[in-house]
Amino acid sequence: MPKVQVVNMQGSPVGEMELNETIFGIEPNTHVMHSAVVAQLANARVGTHSTLGRSEVRGGGRKPWKQKGTGRARAGTIRSPLWRGGGIVFGPKPRDYSKKLPKKVKRLALCSALSSKVIDNSLIVVDQISFEQPKTKEMVKLLEALKIDKKALLVVENNDDNNVLVSARNIQGVLTSRADALNVIDLLKYDFVVFTKAAVMRTEEVLSNA
Repeated sequence: MPKVQVVNMQGSPVGEMELNETIFGIEPNTHVMHSAVVAQLANARVGTHSTLGRSEVRGGGRKPWKQKGTGRARAGTIRSPLWRGGGIVFGPKPRDYSKKLPKKVKRLALCSALSSKVIDNSLIVVDQISFEQPKTKEMVKLLEALKIDKKALLVVENNDDNNVLVSARNIQGVLTSRADALNVIDLLKYDFVVFTKAAVMRTEEVLSNA
């Protein structure tokens, strides 16, 4: 069973925490993680793009000139795709890009991403994070104490501690997330993932029941 060091807000070790092996200790499956990323990006697409074909462009009901005798090429409508202002050939139309993944595949992708962070020693567990009032400089001080100099994902148990969420939102390269709202893209995008102990327990609870 994998273990991780628990630190306080000053970055000093205060103990160890055993992690659920089926969630934080599996062999990362890169194919499943890729499938989850593709599905998440596809589901974010609105798909409202639309262009007009030659039958939908306004005008062009009359033949612009007679068929023969003018010396010009034959033309039946000024809304031909060959003309300026004409219809678009094979243009995009509104469509649904969404992809569905089985629940077990989603769970495996999340567990693979979390396990990869443990393997890379980029998962940090803090006993608790709390501020008396929202202060960006307090969050910066915390990140410096944890020796985080790259992009970081801060995972909290829920949205109740608004001071923590507000303190982090103005820091470039730092994102906050609830434990039950984790996704593969955020886990892979950010170099460090900082959990509170309560967030780890909530993550294990959510993924154990998935």
